[in-house]
Amino acid sequence: MIKIEKKDIWLFLAQVAVWTVVLFALPLATLLSTQDFAATKTSFFVVWGLLHAPLLVYFANFYILGPYLFFKRRYWLFVLINLLLIIGTNYGFFYVWLFRENLPEMPNMSTNMWIGFFSGFFMFLILNCVMVAIAIGIRHFLRVRRIKQQLKDEKAKNTEAELAWLKNQINPHFLFNTLNNISSLTQIDPDAAQDAIAQLSDLLRYAMYETNKKTVPIQGEVEFMRNYISLMKLRCNEKTEVNCQFSIVNSQLEVAPLLFISLIENAFKHGVSSSRPSRIDISLTTYPSPIGGGQEGAVGGSLVFTCDNTNYPKDDADRSGSGIGLENTRRRLDLMYANRYTWEQQLTPDNIYHVCIKVES
Repeated sequence: MIKIEKKDIWLFLAQVAVWTVVLFALPLATLLSTQDFAATKTSFFVVWGLLHAPLLVYFANFYILGPYLFFKRRYWLFVLINLLLIIGTNYGFFYVWLFRENLPEMPNMSTNMWIGFFSGFFMFLILNCVMVAIAIGIRHFLRVRRIKQQLKDEKAKNTEAELAWLKNQINPHFLFNTLNNISSLTQIDPDAAQDAIAQLSDLLRYAMYETNKKTVPIQGEVEFMRNYISLMKLRCNEKTEVNCQFSIVNSQLEVAPLLFISLIENAFKHGVSSSRPSRIDISLTTYPSPIGGGQEGAVGGSLVFTCDNTNYPKDDADRSGSGIGLENTRRRLDLMYANRYTWEQQLTPDNIYHVCIKVES
């Protein structure tokens, strides 16, 4: 069953409107200039006699021969039916030519008249062929545009599915490491472990119910990071120094949920040693949009996230994580902030692992 959409009806009406203008332009001009209805009627029938065949050829190719023959690569059948259609709609020319001896006025036609007749016939055949080309050209343009839109929609669906998959990769990874932290804490301080479980409950509540949107308010993300860092600090000893700085100029700014958690997680995993001095510096700063004029209510803007930590690489025997955090973060940035973010990553000479991400919202 052929599905007719609203845009198909509008397209048909638009084409009818164009052909109506073409058919009635000359009769209307005749009426306005002569005020003679008989002349106007004659003018219309002359125009109709000349253009009814191209009109039929155009619509036949646009709605039938093009979609069901040409674009399905049935070229020979397409050409054959078009030849029969053009001959059939222009039978008057062929009739005059084939039966010219039986028509009383034809034998008296001069050579120049016959040259004019065949020249007009030839030009009329070209006009019909042009109508075929125009119909196929417009249909091809609309077809290509529809295919591009379908590909665009499909790409958008795939992107949404990939983002959802990446986010689902982050949540279990985060939960796995946090539970390891609490498990270690239960042997040292059960009361602190109980408080940590309450914190974890708040974190999971946010991760499950507040991050289902494409973007979330920056304030919620900052609170989540504060709680997460507080929870991660429980496993650190007195040799570890953790510094956090959050400067939120525009509280209305929104960001992809859980975007920086993997980086913070890696800082604690690879930046903390139980026997040597360790340091982790985390900062998040937002900047207002130039259009917003630095006002608190400005929705646009940018943010800069930095994370510096001492570098204590884990050996192959350490299985405390799958190592997908950085890869997932980079992929999410590519999908959500393509050409709107910068990523700086390096190991400094004094063995400090540095990551800086700037995102334009």
